[in-house]
Amino acid sequence: MKNLRLLPLVAFLVLLAPVRARAAQVKIIANPSVSTDAISGRELKSVFLEEKNSLSDGSHVEPVLLKSGPVHESFLRQYLSRTDDDLRNYYRVLVFTGRGSMPKELGSDAEVVAYVAGRKGAIGYVSAEAGVDGVKTLAITDGRSPVERRVITRIEPEYPETLKRLNIGGIVRLQVTIAPKGNVENVQLLGGNPILGESAVAAVKQWVYATAPSRTRIEVSVPFNPQP
Repeated sequence: MKNLRLLPLVAFLVLLAPVRARAAQVKIIANPSVSTDAISGRELKSVFLEEKNSLSDGSHVEPVLLKSGPVHESFLRQYLSRTDDDLRNYYRVLVFTGRGSMPKELGSDAEVVAYVAGRKGAIGYVSAEAGVDGVKTLAITDGRSPVERRVITRIEPEYPETLKRLNIGGIVRLQVTIAPKGNVENVQLLGGNPILGESAVAAVKQWVYATAPSRTRIEVSVPFNPQP
C-alpha cells in the first residue's frame, strides 16, 4: 500500500526530468563583428573569467551574463565549473585588484540577444529555444586540435628569371589567414628571400582552401628550387 502511494510522486519526477533537461540547454551567441563561427570550451571559459579579451582569430570579445535562472546555472556548471556565488566572488576580486570588471548582467534571453546584437564584440549565452535575430550562434569545439585546412586550388608562384639564372633559391615562409569559406584573406611574409617572397605572396593569395567553421591562421612554406 505504501508503495502504491509513492507511484504518483515517481511518475511526476519522471515527467519533470526531461523538462529540466530541456530548460538547462544553452547556446552561445556573439555579435556579428566576432569573426569566428566556433569557439573551444577552454577559450570560452577564459573569456568569461576575463583571462583574455580576444579570441585566437583576433576578434575582440566582451562577456555578457544572465542574472540568474536554470540557463545561467547550467552555463556556469558546464563551461566555467563554478556556482553563481563562486563567480561573483571571483569578479569581486578582479574588481578589487584592478584586474577586471563586472560583466554586464541582463534579466532574460531577449535582453541578452538584444544587447549582444547591438554591442560590438559582445558574447553571451541564452536558452536553446531563444530567438537569435541579429546575432550569430557559435559552435563549441573541444579545442584539442586545430582545424586542418586542405588546399583545393593551388597556384604555383612565378620564379623570377634573374634569380633562377643566378641559382638563387630557398624556402619562403608565409603566415596565411583563411576565411571560413576558404578564400585567403591575408598573407604575411615570415622569412626567406624578399623577392621570392613577393612572388609567393602573389600566388598564395589566389589559393582556395576547404571550408571550416572559423577563420584560420596557418604557416605555409613555399620552396623555390633553381635546379630543374
